[in-house]
Amino acid sequence: MEQRTKVIDFFFDFMSPFAYLAHSQLPELARKHGYELRYRPIDLPAAKLAAGNTGPPNVSMPIKLRYLRKDLDRWAERYKIPISFPPSLKSELANKGVFFAEAKGQYEDYVRHVWSHSWGEGQDMSSEELLAEIASELRWEPDAFLAHVHSEEAEDAYRLSNEEAHSRGVFGVPIMMIGEEMWWGNDRLFFLDEYLSSQ
Repeated sequence: MEQRTKVIDFFFDFMSPFAYLAHSQLPELARKHGYELRYRPIDLPAAKLAAGNTGPPNVSMPIKLRYLRKDLDRWAERYKIPISFPPSLKSELANKGVFFAEAKGQYEDYVRHVWSHSWGEGQDMSSEELLAEIASELRWEPDAFLAHVHSEEAEDAYRLSNEEAHSRGVFGVPIMMIGEEMWWGNDRLFFLDEYLSSQ
């Protein structure tokens, strides 16, 4: 019998600091249990609306945002990683770049670089200058990369990724899925670890 590849689907949007936190731990967690991490970038606001979540974003609720900033700092301290709010949460181009990275076999490297510069250093994830810099760091041709994130091919791949997310019940990020099993949130990684340990 052919052995099936063991895969964790990771649904995320670069705009999410909690997805950033989760990803700081997730690749090593997957490797620990012999699983492949498959990156699924999505449009978080669209996913929320598709799931019926029409509430205001956190950035429009000062009291909640004040708490979230403290909570993010606590998690970053626990994980021993930096965290700094970027000036923009416009993530579409960076999200589409994941498909270019997939073709290059550099999923994880690309995602780490984007998050390191944005939520790690507080740089603008929507900046084409930053995206070109990241492409150079990964030894890609920056012009080819920027052309890709603006292409119909990338738009189609992004649409399909969003459609897959909705069809599988994804309503937020970060969400990790193995088949029909789902874990939502950076603070649910220990449940995922326990599940993988039991398999």
